[in-house]
Parts: sequence; C-alpha cells; structure tokens
Amino acid sequence: MQIVVREANDADVQLIAELTRASWAGKVAATSSGHRETTERVTDDLRSGGGFILLIDGHPAGSVRWMPLDSEPAIWEIARMGIVPAWRGQHCSQQLLEAVIHHGLACQAEELRLAIRRDQPKLIDFYAAYGFELAEELEYSHANPAEPLPMMMRRSLRY
Repeated sequence: MQIVVREANDADVQLIAELTRASWAGKVAATSSGHRETTERVTDDLRSGGGFILLIDGHPAGSVRWMPLDSEPAIWEIARMGIVPAWRGQHCSQQLLEAVIHHGLACQAEELRLAIRRDQPKLIDFYAAYGFELAEELEYSHANPAEPLPMMMRRSLRY
C-alpha cells in the first residue's frame, strides 16, 4: 500500500467536497454540515488556509483542511478531517494529522486547534496521542448552531 499526502489546490475543491461527504457517511450524525459540504466552502477554506489530500495507491482516500483564525493568524483550526469508508480502520487519518502538524511547524504557526463532536468522545484519546489537550475555555469558530457545541482541543507548536 503506497500512501501519499499532497497539498490541495484550487483544482481539488470538488474532490475535497466529495471526500468530505463520503467520509462523513455512516460515521458522523446526519445533522452535521459535513454531509452537505459545498465547493464554495472548500474554496473559502483553501484560500484562507489550506488542505491536504490522502492518496492510497493513487486513489483519493481522505482529506483535511486548516484555517488560521481571523483574529490570530498564527493559530490554525483543523477541520473536516476524514477517511472514506474503504480505508477506515487502517490508521490513515494519522497521516493527515501529521501532515498538518508538520506544515504548521514549517509555517511557524503557534498553535493548532480542533473541534470534537460531543457524540465522538473516543477521538479525544486519538488527538491526545499527538499532543492535543482539552481546552474547554475555547469556542469553535465554525460551530454549527443546530448542533451542541463541540469540545475543543489545542496543541502548542512553540517549543
């Protein structure tokens, strides 16, 4: 199995929207906005921040995005990380997370943040293994008003 993580570009917006919807299917509550991902949202995310696409044996298998906070550009929020059903359970999401962490370090970001849906608490341990800590005092800037507020985690990139 050959795994490649590559940076996304404007030509990838349709692919990323499709990957997000496919990744959310059967995994995330139907009320999540990820099920209705649009190319407009992906375009906005890529232009304000960036994204990565995970390829397995040349086939798109997942994606992730990050955006700097408007008020603090050295703080990035990680969003919409997902792996399509055919590749779940094979530790592929760690490839995407590690890519964002390394990119953040290379770009001198100071902190990474992410939101965890309240119905997915098992993800806390996954992210904690990569140095993220719960940060209940933080609010997610992209919170869906139709959903319970997610739990926030953060990881400092300053050493």
